[in-house]
Amino acid sequence: MQNIDRKVKYALLSVVSNSMLILFKIIAGILSGSVSIISEAIHSGMDLAASIITFFSVRQSSKPADKEHPFGHGKIENISGLAEGLLIFVAAAVIIKEAVEKIVDPGEIEQAPIAIAVMVISAVINLSVSRTLMRVSKEEESMALEADALHLKTDVLTSLGVGVGILLILLTDFVILDSLVAIMVAVLIIKEAYHLCKKAFDFLLDSKLSDVEEAEIERIINQFSDQFRDYHKLKTRKSGNCKHIDFHITLDSEITVKEAHDLVGSLKKAMSDQIKNTRVIIHIDPFEKDERVEIIDIIDEKHDEIE
Repeated sequence: MQNIDRKVKYALLSVVSNSMLILFKIIAGILSGSVSIISEAIHSGMDLAASIITFFSVRQSSKPADKEHPFGHGKIENISGLAEGLLIFVAAAVIIKEAVEKIVDPGEIEQAPIAIAVMVISAVINLSVSRTLMRVSKEEESMALEADALHLKTDVLTSLGVGVGILLILLTDFVILDSLVAIMVAVLIIKEAYHLCKKAFDFLLDSKLSDVEEAEIERIINQFSDQFRDYHKLKTRKSGNCKHIDFHITLDSEITVKEAHDLVGSLKKAMSDQIKNTRVIIHIDPFEKDERVEIIDIIDEKHDEIE
């Protein structure tokens, strides 16, 4: 419950910070007439929608497994990440549309110092919140919080880009720079959205854990290699922050049920102690000496035929 409350608390922090920034950017955009600042306000609006999705997804995903969802509700976070990525694509499309219209019919930038100040303040706030969310997302292994952190990281880059664009307009009087910077902002957003959607989609398709994580799992299994013949059919996937691990071990047929039960329990405990948020399923296969000899004989016969 403590982890759930922590994730919800930081998701709420993102909702509050985005709400404040939208208000600041709208005011600055109206005062300055800058399309890039208006585009930033639109982007922050999408970020606010994403933050609200994150807030509700982390609450739902942490619910325990039930009859209808025996593997838990973790994939709600993956769905949330995909939804947030799609929202970023929509924001980018709106920004490009507004920028193109301003290229055709450019306007003057007014109150530029105010606009630049708002962008700098926005970047500083988002950088602080983004780093906090990314840290918590890694500690809690929350994809929803990670997606929100990536949104805000993108906002930091785009806010600084808009501020630089307005500064360049002041120095060069080349008003179209405002729209060009807005389009560059949109390109950055599209790139971030693509990576976010791909990661979320991979988890929804039950992609395996990373090579590093699987190597750690195999290392733990091998610590008990003197108690079984072999292991095989290792399968892994991730749902929310829960890592699902499934594999088979081959035991001598003479081993007792209690010995097999104790070995399985030791393997599960070792994985739980060394890898956070694991759910381990271990299948036991009996080792039959006669069947092994027969298989070896068949291999030898095939080898003789080849020679």
